[in-house]
Amino acid sequence: MFQNFEVLSSPDQAAGRLARLRASFASSGVDAMAVPRSDEYLGEYVPACAERLAWLTGFTGSAGLVLVLDDTAHIFVDGRYAAQVRAQTDPAAFDYQDLIATPLSAFLEASGRDGLRLGIDPWTWPSAEVQRLEAALARLGGSLVHLDRNPVDAIWDDRPQPPLGTVTLQPITYAGVLARDKLAAMARTVAEAGADAVVLADPSSVAWSFNIRGQDLPSTPHPLSRAIIPASGRPTLFIDKRKTGIEAEAYLTQLAGIAPPSAFDEALAELGRRGATVMADPAVASHAISMLVETAGGTVMAAPDPARLPRACKNEAEIAASAKVHVQDGAAMVRFLAWLDAQQPGTIDEIGAARRLEQIRAENGEALQMPLKALSFDTISGAGPNAAIMHYRVNTATNRRVEPGEMLLIDSGGQYVAGTTDITRTIAVGHVPEEQKRFFTLVLKGMIAISRLRFPEGTRGVDIDAFARIALWQAGADFAHGTGHGVGSYLSVHEGPQSISRRGMQALLPGMILSNEPGYYRDGSFGIRIENLVTVHEPRQIEGGDRPMLGFETLTLCPIDTRLIVRDLLDAGETAWLDAYHARVRAELSPLLAADPALEWLEAATATL
Repeated sequence: MFQNFEVLSSPDQAAGRLARLRASFASSGVDAMAVPRSDEYLGEYVPACAERLAWLTGFTGSAGLVLVLDDTAHIFVDGRYAAQVRAQTDPAAFDYQDLIATPLSAFLEASGRDGLRLGIDPWTWPSAEVQRLEAALARLGGSLVHLDRNPVDAIWDDRPQPPLGTVTLQPITYAGVLARDKLAAMARTVAEAGADAVVLADPSSVAWSFNIRGQDLPSTPHPLSRAIIPASGRPTLFIDKRKTGIEAEAYLTQLAGIAPPSAFDEALAELGRRGATVMADPAVASHAISMLVETAGGTVMAAPDPARLPRACKNEAEIAASAKVHVQDGAAMVRFLAWLDAQQPGTIDEIGAARRLEQIRAENGEALQMPLKALSFDTISGAGPNAAIMHYRVNTATNRRVEPGEMLLIDSGGQYVAGTTDITRTIAVGHVPEEQKRFFTLVLKGMIAISRLRFPEGTRGVDIDAFARIALWQAGADFAHGTGHGVGSYLSVHEGPQSISRRGMQALLPGMILSNEPGYYRDGSFGIRIENLVTVHEPRQIEGGDRPMLGFETLTLCPIDTRLIVRDLLDAGETAWLDAYHARVRAELSPLLAADPALEWLEAATATL
């Protein structure tokens, strides 16, 4: 099994660990320390050796930070984790803050702690955030102290070793563009910007640029690595050679010089000593990178990661591969949902459902010659009140049965060489109360609204996010997460810069893959989310219209539970969309289920409204 359901952290150890951290303040010359969830690569998902926030606090969510002062400690999380952080941490040790409403820089400025010296590890913070912290502290007469060693590592006695996952080559069939052509395009970008080199600090950008994948993380198949691409000359890839076999090393040495990660600091300093202008993305590059270049005499040019947008706009091969993998993954989902419906209500628990889904995905992948390489994230399997925890991670301590009259929310995905999947379905177990069905239908209306949307070029995610919320708003409700995130091509399931959210400032472009996942969560009672992946299609003319419009094509193929729909709440257009979607699901998945008992279930589940 890919997923581990054991309890990964212990809140009762936080007090002692906080005390040890505070004991180091004097020798470090600080009054406080801030520890984020991110690691040296600023990734959302981190290896076990970089789970510093979880080790220190007990909180295991994928976003957040802790500010430790001499007398208090404050955990900052966004709305997705408001319930989880309270369940996983000691309320006697921590105060809870909203990361979005009151970011750390604003909290510091409002704290009134004049002259505060705040310690951070500059490798675990992006330059953009460091600049905000410096500005806030300057207004208090304080300062930001860049520590030579991560303060948590200094007290983490049994810290795991860094991972050494094997590097594999991404076939051109699925990559679509040769690595040498991608690298040449980025070198031209550097030259056109008047810079000497660019640092690829995001391992997903490195993986995409070199057409390689890795196994350093449980769910994100990129090798932890960095690269420097000059305007002219050979790039340098900084990666531990213990990760590369003979084939991968022979391939990579044709594209770049290979250096150990330990040589990265000196390479940056050498660029600085040469007076080079180095491009780095302040949103995704560690602040330590800028410090090394500038301290040595170079100049850092703030510029977008040149791989990020091309990586987000999938080429024809990547889109075709993703469409293929969604047919396979959809067949696995149908087999799972048919199995679930056949179980007696009250006999299945959250872990049992997650395990069975992973097993079916694996069996399905082997049968169709497209093996499941990993889960794209730990399956969110929540029943009843647990489903109200937006990013709930079931473990042996929280596991509960799915009782009759409840809904099971299961958010899951797979990593296949051909692509990455992410799907959420909320399923009725027995007779569900009408009030819950009403909210399910309001969420569905939002999902359909995004699916049917047509929009002009230049439209951003922030411009359309409200379409997913209107039905809920009219009912006096909302949800505290974005409507959609970008998705990689056998890379991270959460990929920027595209999103459908209140912070989605990137224009939506053809080839981008995004999730479409509105939801509703009632604390202590139930949770609902419905999620499909969609891709942005090229502008198309609308009959009688004045200009071509972009729109979405749905990739995910899986029935939506019509037992939870209050049909009178859907208008004719919404009903027609759902019927057409279900007809497509039935047509595309039936050939893969021809000899399977799940075919009969699929036909019933996709019957027209």
